[in-house]
Amino acid sequence: MHPSVHARTAPDKPAYIMAYSGETVTYGQLDARSNQGAHLFRSLGLKAGDAVAFFIDNHPRYYELLWAAQRSGLRFTCLSSKLTPGEVEYIVKDCEAKAFISSLALSEMALDVAPRIPGVALYMVGGAAGPYKSLEDARAGFPTTPIADQQAGAAMLYSSGTTGRPKGVRRAAPVDPAIEAPNGLAMMGQAMYGWDKDTTVYLSPAPLYHAAPLGWSMAVQALGGTVVMMERFDAEDALRFIEQHRITTAQWVPTHFVRMLKLPEAARTRYDMSSLTAVFHAAAPCPVPVKEQMIAWWGPIIHEYYAGTEGNGFCAITSAEWLAHKGSVGRGLTAQVRICDEDGEPLPPRAEGLVFFEGGGQFEYHGDPAKTAESRNRHGWTTLGDVGWLDEEGYLYLTDRKSFMIISGGVNIYPQEIENLLITHPKVADAAVVGAPDEEMGEKVVAVIQPADWDANHEELRAELMAYARQNLSHVKSPRVIDFMKELPRHATGKLYKRLIRDAYWAKDGSRIA
Repeated sequence: MHPSVHARTAPDKPAYIMAYSGETVTYGQLDARSNQGAHLFRSLGLKAGDAVAFFIDNHPRYYELLWAAQRSGLRFTCLSSKLTPGEVEYIVKDCEAKAFISSLALSEMALDVAPRIPGVALYMVGGAAGPYKSLEDARAGFPTTPIADQQAGAAMLYSSGTTGRPKGVRRAAPVDPAIEAPNGLAMMGQAMYGWDKDTTVYLSPAPLYHAAPLGWSMAVQALGGTVVMMERFDAEDALRFIEQHRITTAQWVPTHFVRMLKLPEAARTRYDMSSLTAVFHAAAPCPVPVKEQMIAWWGPIIHEYYAGTEGNGFCAITSAEWLAHKGSVGRGLTAQVRICDEDGEPLPPRAEGLVFFEGGGQFEYHGDPAKTAESRNRHGWTTLGDVGWLDEEGYLYLTDRKSFMIISGGVNIYPQEIENLLITHPKVADAAVVGAPDEEMGEKVVAVIQPADWDANHEELRAELMAYARQNLSHVKSPRVIDFMKELPRHATGKLYKRLIRDAYWAKDGSRIA
């Protein structure tokens, strides 16, 4: 299961198609170009186990570089295009990258970063700028045949940094170092979503640097299917591409669902969705009303899973199961789910606590044994820092991240429940809930709203949303303050940079969002 295998058996089959430009790269081309990339890496002195960092938008050369690193035995770190120069510098240095490859679209940031990372080889796709050499030109003179010492490399991705410094996640090394060793996600796609190499066409609407789009789309290519990669997300365009390419499977985040559901009815019904056989979503909890509407629209083909970059556990749930356990993210498949108290001891069903996985994949945080130790309890079980509970059948329900909890007057309040309510209001495009300082209660609940119409009267909308919250939430959970932003700082994969919002309320000068 590797693109090189399909290059021999089906060289002219599209390995991926760029959704907007239509550029198509076949398996034969992907294999040849990734071989050239592997030779380039070796020429730079990179050997198996060394690191390379990619800071690239959704560009047609991205997969060629990923597979070049994979077949060279390298650790490859993909960086978010939303990072600051300081954050890029930190990750490149922390992952110990020996080469840094950016793209012309991100050249302004790349040029700022270059002098901060001396000694690192600099390349750029789509052009060249400053000290960066053209990646395409640099690899062009190398053979299209494999390097002599191929072995499987793997991603070392960083957490999104929503609550502090990002952490590099190093999973346990693969047992089989062969580049064509079985791909776990591809096998899961076959077992759970009906994938096969002949019919699977996968739409990737999110940035490739994120763990889920990266892992799942490479799994489709390992299997031999075709990936359609959107250069950027647009709700109606996503529907158009599903019809145009007869997409069979895709991965989403709840934000994608919300934006598609809020399209005018004419746009939602204009496109043929009948090619879809199984889609899935993850990355953030999905509000119950949103998922109900998606199942009503697309049918019972919507799957959900809960997992992390750490690979320590995997929960999954089908549409049928979810309709009987609304709000659940599923049952453990690769590890046993445990809910534990502050001392790390298991809790009974329906008791809320920290979510741990027992018997799952092993990982460590690169260069940070303290953070690695914090992710374990005394039993050796591992956690991602989420809070939740199990029902009597073993279905997991997530409450929120422990780090986002608000403590107001001694009462624990989890923002996710409040956000899930507010996002269903027709005048709300996005919502974030944080704790802000309060002299009497310690913290107070603050909702920051991205209105569907920024020009609407904010005072009237504030009053309407206050009343809406009080009608549907207990008094203690209802926001004490509602502020507005034109656009929330949300990662393109759906994760919210809540730390940035919260920090504004805890600033020494007492400044607020709006």
